[in-house]
Amino acid sequence: MDIPHDLIVLERAAEEQRARLAGLEGEEFDAQHRAWREAVQAAQAAFADHATVSGQTTEGVERAVKRAVRQSEEDPAE
Repeated sequence: MDIPHDLIVLERAAEEQRARLAGLEGEEFDAQHRAWREAVQAAQAAFADHATVSGQTTEGVERAVKRAVRQSEEDPAE
């Protein structure tokens, strides 16, 4: 499956927002949690749109995007 770059960017942004939750508490945590949820919702909406246009399932698109993100983060020297 050919994964559009914008879907990869959205998934990475959601993961970055999730990672920023570490160590936060109280209002800071709540604010960051909202930012993460918004990023996830944006990514999921884009996955659904791409699935509709390409005739695939949303779940299949999401799996493919997550796999592409993981593979792009792997160090080929390891």
